[in-house]
Amino acid sequence: MSKGINYTKLSKEVSYALRHVPWEYELELDKNGWVPIDQLLQAIHQSDEWQNVELDDLKIMIEKSEKKRHEIKENSIRALYGHSIPMKIVKEEAIPPKLLYHGTAHDFLSEIEKIGLSPMSRQYVHLSEDIETAILVGKRKEKNPIILVINTEKARAKGIKFYLGNEKVWLADSIPSEFLELLKK
Repeated sequence: MSKGINYTKLSKEVSYALRHVPWEYELELDKNGWVPIDQLLQAIHQSDEWQNVELDDLKIMIEKSEKKRHEIKENSIRALYGHSIPMKIVKEEAIPPKLLYHGTAHDFLSEIEKIGLSPMSRQYVHLSEDIETAILVGKRKEKNPIILVINTEKARAKGIKFYLGNEKVWLADSIPSEFLELLKK
């Protein structure tokens, strides 16, 4: 029943996401590095190459690996070593820079204009401190993403809370559309 998945390459992709740049994949690792499997699958499904990857494929990937790089427990997965990032998402309210950014696909814009940014299947909306990171995140959704600019001062004045994720990521429960502007290219 092979789907033609290159498990070595998949293992590298999963390692890259879990160990080095979880913010590019909008993953929420807990303090022990665990992330919900559904969240990881949703993130890697955005790449054409990994659209058909399922839980069983992740299990096969782990079994086939000579070095045990990942483990699955209940509904979560984590990389066992080699992290280049601090794993803890603190979720502690903090004062963000005046502007934060969010990269996304053009297809989502009309919905975002109606309801704002919501976490979807995640716990939080992920926001970037710089445009470059927002572009990397957006490129996971589409080749030429749109970048939304969030005016955090106005949002905070209306009671929107921001949480420090790590050195590249800020989190929020949701961002109403009144605080979003399209970045002019």
